[in-house]
Amino acid sequence: MMNEWQSKSPTPNSDKWLEIGTIVAPQGLEGELRVYPTTDFPERFEQPGVRWLRCGNAAEPQVVELLQGRYLRGKGLYVVKLAGIDNRNQAEALRQCKLLVPESDRPTLSEQEYHVSDLIGLEVVNQTTAETIGVVVNLFSAGNDLLEVKLHQPPSEKVLIPFVKAIVPVINLEAGCLEIVPPPGLLEVNQ
Repeated sequence: MMNEWQSKSPTPNSDKWLEIGTIVAPQGLEGELRVYPTTDFPERFEQPGVRWLRCGNAAEPQVVELLQGRYLRGKGLYVVKLAGIDNRNQAEALRQCKLLVPESDRPTLSEQEYHVSDLIGLEVVNQTTAETIGVVVNLFSAGNDLLEVKLHQPPSEKVLIPFVKAIVPVINLEAGCLEIVPPPGLLEVNQ
């Protein structure tokens, strides 16, 4: 059974999706939604059009229509209005759902720009010692972007590495790795 906010339009011929944001809360009483963005492309939330929504463990995302959106200054969030979501209860039901676009809708980047999904899973190599030290598991924006790296030793420990040219001078997507020049203490895990 389809919810009223779902369309019968088919999904694109793609089994790969790019997450662009997470619905974190309702905004007001008219069905608007607060979205935490996981993309650097504001047009994903500001330009009306088709997006996809995945809630919980749903196998396939459902198509939705973005009617409008705006950025909340100082909050780092967008407020969006989706077709068919007209009250706070409907909006509340979408909390923690993910907004997606098909991978085929991926914007072309300039040289030295990377999609987060391309960075996750890259092996991290210490350029000084040629030792593979871990794998990129996430990227956080906090002033400067920070790579979250799961270290091979000690097992399961994670460190944050500033994603700046001085510390990460080489990114080789074809080889599946990036090289770092860590300043003293960067890779030490506090215990």
